[in-house]
Amino acid sequence: MKDLFARGSIDVTDATQNNLKHVSLKIPKYQTTVFVGLSGSGKSSLVFDTIAAASRRELNETFPSFTQQYLPKFGQPHVGSIDHLPVAIVIEQQRIGKNARSTLATYTGIYSLLRLLFSRIGKPFVGYSDSFSFNLPQGMCPHCQGLGYVDDIDESKLIDPEKSLNQGALTFVSFGVNTWRWKRYVNTGLFDNDKPLKDYTPKEFELLMHAPQQKLQNPPANWYKSALYEGLVPRIRRSILGKAEAKHHQAAIAAIVTRQPCPVCHGARLNPKVLTNHINDMNIAEVSELDLIHVIRFLNAIEVPLATDVIRELKTKIQSLIDIGLGYLTLNRSTNTLSGGEAQRIKIAKFLTSALSDMVYILDEPSVGLHPHDIQLIKRALTKLKEKGNTILIVEHNPSMIDFADYVVEIGPQAGQAGGKVTFTGSYPELLKSKAMTADWLRRPVSFGKNRTMTGFLALRDISSHNLKQVSVDIPLGVLTVISGVAGSGKSSLVSALKQQLTDDYVDLSQDPVGITIRSTPITYLEILDSVRKLFGKTNNVSTQLFSYNGKGGCPRCHGKGVTITNMAFMDPVIQVCELCGGKRYNKEALNYQYHRQTIADVLAMTVIDALAFFSDQPKIAEKLGHLDQVGLGYLTLDQPLTTLSGGERQRLKLALELSHSGEIYLLDEPTAGLHLKDTDRLMMLFNKLVDQGNSLILIEHNLAVISQADWLIDIGPDAGRYGGRLMFSGRPKDAVSHNDSRTGMALRELLNSRQH
Repeated sequence: MKDLFARGSIDVTDATQNNLKHVSLKIPKYQTTVFVGLSGSGKSSLVFDTIAAASRRELNETFPSFTQQYLPKFGQPHVGSIDHLPVAIVIEQQRIGKNARSTLATYTGIYSLLRLLFSRIGKPFVGYSDSFSFNLPQGMCPHCQGLGYVDDIDESKLIDPEKSLNQGALTFVSFGVNTWRWKRYVNTGLFDNDKPLKDYTPKEFELLMHAPQQKLQNPPANWYKSALYEGLVPRIRRSILGKAEAKHHQAAIAAIVTRQPCPVCHGARLNPKVLTNHINDMNIAEVSELDLIHVIRFLNAIEVPLATDVIRELKTKIQSLIDIGLGYLTLNRSTNTLSGGEAQRIKIAKFLTSALSDMVYILDEPSVGLHPHDIQLIKRALTKLKEKGNTILIVEHNPSMIDFADYVVEIGPQAGQAGGKVTFTGSYPELLKSKAMTADWLRRPVSFGKNRTMTGFLALRDISSHNLKQVSVDIPLGVLTVISGVAGSGKSSLVSALKQQLTDDYVDLSQDPVGITIRSTPITYLEILDSVRKLFGKTNNVSTQLFSYNGKGGCPRCHGKGVTITNMAFMDPVIQVCELCGGKRYNKEALNYQYHRQTIADVLAMTVIDALAFFSDQPKIAEKLGHLDQVGLGYLTLDQPLTTLSGGERQRLKLALELSHSGEIYLLDEPTAGLHLKDTDRLMMLFNKLVDQGNSLILIEHNLAVISQADWLIDIGPDAGRYGGRLMFSGRPKDAVSHNDSRTGMALRELLNSRQH
């Protein structure tokens, strides 16, 4: 143990952030430390909200005050002191921005080097580096503005030709009768508002549908003088598609819009002149269509001395991405289609080529979204980072990411207020021999599922969407099925094809974030706050509005927030518990009333488990609270802001709303993300209960503990992108261990062997 601390340590003293109970510990420098513990135990509070926040805050304070106002703000963590703290680089599980113009190549800087390469040695010469940019006027295709696609509108879905304008002939959302957009047509004086559209002359129909923006000649009195008339199609293109309003009408837009490759550049994004420039018979757009492995082959074939330095830089960047398992990605892959796991690996690869050392790299569950095969590549990359003279801190649950740790810190013993203590520190071998809760679960033998009998199946035949290669497979019903495979192998594509064939309703618990705001809490998300307020109102014979902290019952000083926020210009805002209400959010009048001897503020401060007992005489409230407890969220308080929940907690929150079904098909995407082994076991008990109730569960999952317990396994692979998309195995998980061409089967076999010794 002494050797681990030979080169120093990060010393944390008296950390009380969130639920931390005066935590003090030493973390060895230049080593890899993994933090484990139950979801909600306090790992993130220690690693991200304390250590990372303190480092980023102090780094920001080295800049002039003028510059600080433009930097992200990190609050002062509640900690006595942190000594010997390096500069922190946080690599989180966040998807990369949704800009349609951002690709893997532009995001990583590879495209800038590629533009330089083609401008220097490509023939014929067409211009300098900027000429090869599809984001600049000199390079972009003029027809699609460098996007590579155009959106076509299905005009037949905008109107009902059997109806007149007064009868609602304009069927697209926000153009209904008596809306302001509808009035832009009926008040023009151009049309007979009672005539069905099918009876319009060609001229009238063209005027309604396609007329460009224009000023009306002699309009009726009820037409706004400054308003311009515009046909239905150009108006929708201009004022809805691509605008902020589109977010509110996504389903309606999807029904009318078909996205097609640009008819001029055919998806290349660049203008015709630029595309005449070639290196070894390939233009820059054709190279961008290659995956990274084939880009390296293209670069290796270039033998021009002038390009030596550029090619070396390109190969360094690209090889670091290949080494971390992303060789299947193409350069023109849009960043908004990358998963959180892919985005995190891209960031890791970027730092692998950095010359910086003596940094602390902090990672949030780098195993999420990764198959055991991919995790080996992540471990290799992080070991390289450590060997460059850096400190690695990882918050993790996956046993495959814990076993390579130099040092392990367990936070517990439970979640929420029952956690926040250091329950173990030591090496991985010491952890396995200890009485720590994580060690108990790591030592448990692997067991296979119940082998339940399927009640039917869904037949998928010759599926070829995305990278799938004519996959045909039967997906069982009435059982728990796991679809597995390395990241990018085609699992999500297979589930998308499945969704298209489902005719009945199904429960889709995807990884999309729950719809939350800063005021969202468990009690509002479950939609039981109104019921609680009615109980208080009825019991005390007063208005229910008095028990809304957003309205009549709110504290007059903090307006129901429970805190006061003072803006300090270029410094962080100061957030203090409201002195008037003491953080209770309510005014004195509201707090005068009680229900079962508790005020409304007392009730909101209860944990889900405590509230379950308190509302035992209210079946509807108790049922919803019981669902939260079933998914392992009993430790949350009713008024905890949902913005403070981890990804694993948010996923289970969504599941809590969907527990009362039978005969349903549930689709889940990595439901164990962010869950400790104990939490995963509890979730598996819930999944088995759902199946026993007559439901079918279909999971995309990499967790071997879940895969071994499943009734059926479908493995897609062998690798990712063009190197995947094939059915490698379909059957009982216990039979997969004998299939050498199934990466999941091999991972299961390795796990079985490791737990036997």
